[in-house]
Amino acid sequence: MCILVINGNEIPKEKQLTELILKEFPTVKSIIKNINKKNTNVILGEENINLYGNGYIKDILGKFVFKISPLSFYQVNPIQAEKLYQLGIEGANITKDDVVFDLYCGIGTISLFMSQYAKKVYGIEIVEEAVKAAKENAKINKVENAEFIAGDVEKVLTELIQTRSIIPDIIMVDPPRKGLDNISIDNILKISPKRVIYISCNPATLMRDLAKLEERYEIVSIKPVDMFPFTSHVECVAVICRKETL
Repeated sequence: MCILVINGNEIPKEKQLTELILKEFPTVKSIIKNINKKNTNVILGEENINLYGNGYIKDILGKFVFKISPLSFYQVNPIQAEKLYQLGIEGANITKDDVVFDLYCGIGTISLFMSQYAKKVYGIEIVEEAVKAAKENAKINKVENAEFIAGDVEKVLTELIQTRSIIPDIIMVDPPRKGLDNISIDNILKISPKRVIYISCNPATLMRDLAKLEERYEIVSIKPVDMFPFTSHVECVAVICRKETL
């Protein structure tokens, strides 16, 4: 997938550019024009216009097929992503009696992986297009025990706990670089799931958040996964357990 991000409405010689991309890179399945006129550090705007293809691509991760749209978060290194998710699932030690919350679930990648072992998985994600894709991915892969909800993690988490009285046994979090907000951390401490698996792309905010949880939780392991070779970036999988369960 090739996404051309512009701060206007038109690309000069758009048709010729599309033809050149396809000639140079014949494996490209979809070319999209993304319009972002805002002066912020957010790369993609909300409007997508297909220049070539059907606006999405598909990839296989483990035994699952995922439909990926322009606004979907998806790990760009699928080989390492599978290892990353496997580490998280091994650390979670999920059983068929467990209810799992997957916070910042994206298009449902790790939610569907966990659904193989859990009683029920609830995925929460603020990007509505990603949630739509997650629901579609569940259908494609015939997964019936995963429910995906669009909205702010802190608000949906509060609603699930207080309004719907759903208490998870395990929480999986994979937040953006800024880490978890204080409301989500307070909710985690309030309901005290037996295990929390924290996948982080920013070791600094990971350690900040773990420090807020350490009164009730013990850090069992933190394992780095090199998702971006030849760069300084590394992802980490942290497994923490409620102290009385150790």
